[in-house]
Amino acid sequence: MKKACITRLLSRGCAAAAALLVGTLPVQAAEPVPVKPTPTRPNIVVILVDDVGFSDISSFGSEVPTPNIDALARDGLAFTQFYNAARCSPSRASLLTGTYPHQAGLGHLEGVDVPGSKGLRSKLLDRVVTLAEVTKSAGYYTAMAGKWHVGIGHGVGPWQRGFDHSLTSPFGSLYYPDQKLPAATRNVYIDGEKVPTSSPRVGKGYWYASDMFVDWQARFVRQAHDEKKPFFLYMPFTAAHFPLMAPPEDVARFKGKYMRGWDAIRRERFERQKALGIIAPDTQLPPPLPNTYDWDKLSPADKDRFDTLMAVYAAVITRVDRSIGTLVGNLRKSGDLDNTLILFMCDNGGNAESGPDGRLEGKGAPGSVESVVWGGMNWATLQNTPFQYFKHFTEEGGIATPLIAHWPRGIDPALRGTLVRAPGHLVDVMPTIVDVSGATYPKTVGGHDIVPMQGRSMVPAFSGQTLKRGQPLFWEHEGNRAVRDDRWKLVARFRQPWQLFDMATDRTEMHDLAASQPERVRTMARQWDEWAAASDVDPWDDKYDRNLTGRSRMNWGGANEIQRVDALRK
Repeated sequence: MKKACITRLLSRGCAAAAALLVGTLPVQAAEPVPVKPTPTRPNIVVILVDDVGFSDISSFGSEVPTPNIDALARDGLAFTQFYNAARCSPSRASLLTGTYPHQAGLGHLEGVDVPGSKGLRSKLLDRVVTLAEVTKSAGYYTAMAGKWHVGIGHGVGPWQRGFDHSLTSPFGSLYYPDQKLPAATRNVYIDGEKVPTSSPRVGKGYWYASDMFVDWQARFVRQAHDEKKPFFLYMPFTAAHFPLMAPPEDVARFKGKYMRGWDAIRRERFERQKALGIIAPDTQLPPPLPNTYDWDKLSPADKDRFDTLMAVYAAVITRVDRSIGTLVGNLRKSGDLDNTLILFMCDNGGNAESGPDGRLEGKGAPGSVESVVWGGMNWATLQNTPFQYFKHFTEEGGIATPLIAHWPRGIDPALRGTLVRAPGHLVDVMPTIVDVSGATYPKTVGGHDIVPMQGRSMVPAFSGQTLKRGQPLFWEHEGNRAVRDDRWKLVARFRQPWQLFDMATDRTEMHDLAASQPERVRTMARQWDEWAAASDVDPWDDKYDRNLTGRSRMNWGGANEIQRVDALRK
């Protein structure tokens, strides 16, 4: 682990990093903090954001100001090689259970239930336990506010999987009480009771979802205090999933800031990432994909339209950062912050769905409840800087995610503001929480054998120890697959051959070594086959999700979009 991050950069006089960070980190007014007895175990808060790319927070290179998330990184640890499971439901299943998605029953979205399959069952199965169930067994108060998407439509809600209290959006995509949602998402669940989103029980006044979820978490903290228990809070925001929505004043703040185009801003993010130490100084920036638009060939009207798409997205990001700041401020005021482990992460890489054009539709102003805004492929390439590809895929652009750990009482003060470069994965969250909570991970529950934890604890990193892993990391989603074994990564897209990359020298996957190292490819491919057979990974058939996403749309557009790409191709 190298001390390469925020405090060191500022002390070394790194101009690019200093300008970025000084302009974004908040100035905290001194406030009296209540004196509380020191509990023997920490409170735990797990924050998950939706469809947010690797470089979308400013401490990982973004021009979007995220001062509150940056403050967590400045006073904690930032993990630069942490991984998700490439898609919403699979990542949530893996995070919640400490197992790989298929083992938990959610190798794909909640809507994909394949008869006869063990790994594509649309819900959390009885063979896994959740973070809430494990911490509750250790005496924790457990609660969540946010997006579930791991089985409510199939009879599995948080109130059945260990959460004492919950305010739950079944599928996400929720921003306002009166947005024009599909019928299936016009309700939330409060402790299992279906309640219309427009009900005053959900939130005060005309709420914005990121703020409303934090209000619920404040209520849960008070209840935990009343019960004299440490708390485990799960906070899966619906931001920044499409349809993107944000208050008009926040959208206006960013309007016009993206008129220089995705290529120029991507290069700037890339240089900031090198200055911050997020990536190595000799990292190569991959060229845009062949079906990327040439910004200089776009009409003024098209440039304005694309600028608007990214302005709405940036507004969503800065608003979720503000809500996280409110959450942290609440914990500070209640005297809980010093002994609360906060973990911040994302469920997948930036989202290219809707193709290179993105979507800007509807009657209302962009970002309003009557608008339909999807960022699209060109901006997703920016969001995933410096990586290639997107959500759905097992290249780094689909699975690499920031992880920030903040725990003033539990992280060595000498390490705060530093980077951890050891590879990690969502499966490591369960062992970490078991470790700090003193909980016991069960072997059986209710007569069901429980799948063992698949990861390892990250707690040694909190005191500067090396993180060691006994087994490689594995992925499969929609036939896209990968293995990460120390410095080596084997990766393949659906029905394509394996590629081999040395992640120590080529994190952006530009130099395929498969032809020169066939034995290593064979060994790692065999490891993947053995893992898949043991982990309920069925051979993928794209008919499974055709009715959900439409593969042509997922792969950057239908006929009209493809024709447009040909005209504006690089």
